Amino acid sequence: MQHHFATITRWTGNRGSGTLDYRAYSRDHLISVTGKDQSIEGSSDPAFRGDKRRYSPEELFVASISSCHMLWYLHLAAVNGITVLEYEDRAEGTMVDAVDGGAGRFTSVTLRPLIRIAQEEGADLARDLHTEAGKKCFIANSVKVPISYAPEIVVD
Repeated sequence: MQHHFATITRWTGNRGSGTLDYRAYSRDHLISVTGKDQSIEGSSDPAFRGDKRRYSPEELFVASISSCHMLWYLHLAAVNGITVLEYEDRAEGTMVDAVDGGAGRFTSVTLRPLIRIAQEEGADLARDLHTEAGKKCFIANSVKVPISYAPEIVVD
């Protein structure tokens, strides 16, 4: 089965002279999807002349991996009889600039979910499900950056 996803990214950073000069324009933009109520306010990272109050593509990249992994994990927990009560991931990604000043790349992404479950006897399985979730996550399967998992399981 094939799925199709469409987004709209609209630059809102023209300060009157467009891209006449590298410093003349804002990196601000809006990311939207037809039929959704809210847009995401984006910009580049402050290291690249962006607005720190807006989401950067790099943050959204890490969040996409984290969100996809969480959704697969919750599904696998449910079908394996693990009752997840809380899930919070403090994901981190590391990106390095190219030595020649060209395009950088992500060198790692680490997911650090803290998961509270109801059953003590399910703690080992709850931990092991991260490997399977990592194999099933569409986003993780679409990128070449290594992704590691450092889950913490807490029993209620």
